[in-house]
Amino acid sequence: MEQKIITRFAPSPTGFIHVGNLRTALYAYLWAKKNKGTFILRIEDTDKAREVEGSIDHIMKSLKWLGVNWDEGPDIGGPNAPYLQSQRLESYKKYAQILIEKGLAYPDPYTEEEIDGFREKAELEKKAFLFREHRPITFGVWDGTRPLRFKVGDIKSYHWHDEVYGDLSAGPEALDDFILIKSDGYPTYNFAHVIDDLEMGVTHVMRGQEFISSVPKYLSLYDGLGIKPPLFATLPPIMGKDGNKKLGKRDGAKDVLEYEREGYLPGAMMNFLALLGWNPGDDKEIFTKDELINIFDISRIGHSGAQWNDDKLDWINKEYIKKLENEELENKIFEWLPEELKIKKLVPVIAERISKFGDIKKMITEGELDFFYKQPEYSKEKLIFKNTTPEKTSLNLKEAITALQKIDEKDFSFENVKITLMQIADGLPSRGELLHPVRYALSGLDKSPDPFVIAMILGKNETLSRLQKAI
Repeated sequence: MEQKIITRFAPSPTGFIHVGNLRTALYAYLWAKKNKGTFILRIEDTDKAREVEGSIDHIMKSLKWLGVNWDEGPDIGGPNAPYLQSQRLESYKKYAQILIEKGLAYPDPYTEEEIDGFREKAELEKKAFLFREHRPITFGVWDGTRPLRFKVGDIKSYHWHDEVYGDLSAGPEALDDFILIKSDGYPTYNFAHVIDDLEMGVTHVMRGQEFISSVPKYLSLYDGLGIKPPLFATLPPIMGKDGNKKLGKRDGAKDVLEYEREGYLPGAMMNFLALLGWNPGDDKEIFTKDELINIFDISRIGHSGAQWNDDKLDWINKEYIKKLENEELENKIFEWLPEELKIKKLVPVIAERISKFGDIKKMITEGELDFFYKQPEYSKEKLIFKNTTPEKTSLNLKEAITALQKIDEKDFSFENVKITLMQIADGLPSRGELLHPVRYALSGLDKSPDPFVIAMILGKNETLSRLQKAI
C-alpha cells in the first residue's frame, strides 16, 4: 500500500508571518493536496521569551486569506492533537527519557559564563567551538533544573538525499551536542520538531535553506532514537527586489495581511507565490488553485533564489481582476468608494486603471475621480491642443456639440459617442485638435480615461454642458 503523504507548516508565533513563510506553507499544502494527503498546521510556541500575543490568530488568518486550509490544527483538532508544542511537553519528556536511558542525553553541567569561556578560547585558537569537546566524562541525574543535551553518538560524515537539492553531505565537524530541553522545561526546535513529525506521521518536511547546516544534527538524533527520517525538501530563498539579499522582515518583507489591506486578491497572491521558486514546465503564468494542485511537483522546485517583483505581482493581480464576474467586480470596487462615487458606469473605468483595489484610494486622493461628480476647473491654455488657436478649438467643440445633440439620450453610449466624435476628428489635420479639448473639458485632468468613456458616464446633458462651458 502506497504511503499517505503528510506535510506540515510549523511557524513560531513571534510576530507576523511574511511571504517567505507563506510560500513554505503553500508548497507543503500543494504537495499534500496533489497527493490526496494531509496538511497539518502546528504551532511551535516553545520560545516563550519571543512569543508575541495575537500571533497565532494572525498566522491562521493569513493562511485562510490565501486559501491554504489545514486538515489538522490548533483550532479544529485532529488525531494528533494537541497542535501547540507548549501543550505537548509530556511527549518531549518521554523521548528525552528514552535518550537518557540509552546514554545519549545528559544534563548540561556548565553555567552560561563557563560556556562563553569555552567559546572565547576556541576563537583565540582560531577553531570552531564544539560543545562535545567539553562533554563531561560522567553524567549527573537530570532533574529538569539544568538544560538537557543530546550526546552525539557516532562522530561521522552524513549523506542524505534532498528532494530539491539532490544528494548532500556534511563532515563530522557539523555534529555537536545540542540542547534538547531548556531549563524552563520547554524543548528546543531541534528536538521538538523531530518528535512532533514522528508522532504526526509527517512524510515530507519543507523548509528554507538556512536549515541545511543543521540537518546532520537532526540525522544524528534520528539515529539516536532509532527512527527513519522523513523526506527533506529544501526551498530556495525569496530574494529582495535587488536580487542580492534574502527577503526578510528587516529588509522590508511585509506582513502578509498587508497585501489584503492593499487590495490584492488571494488567488493572485497564491499564483504569484507558487511561481517564486517553482517552474510549471511551460510558459503559462496564470493558474487557478485547482490547477496549481494538479500540476505542482517538488521536482520542479528550483535551486536558486527567486527575486521578489512587485510589478509581476501587480500584473498577475490585474489578470485576476479581469476574470471577476461583473457583480463581484462591482462589489469589490464599491468597497473602496465613497457613496457619491458608487456609480455602476464607473466600474469598468476604474477596473481598467487599477492593478489592485487599493489603487482606488490613490485615484480618490489625487482627484482622478472628482470630475465624475464635480465640475472640473481648468485654464484656457490647457484646453488648446499644441499650436491650435482658441478660435479653431471653439469651432471644433461647437461641431462636436452639434453632432452629439443628434444622439438620443438613451443611446448615448460609448460606441455612439466614439463614432460621432471620430467622424469629426478624422477630418482634422490631427485628431488631437478635437479629442484633446473634449477630454480636457470633460475631466479637467492631464491624465484621464478617453473622452468617449467619460461622456458615456456623465450622460448627454452633462457632457454638452461641459463642452459649452469650455467654449
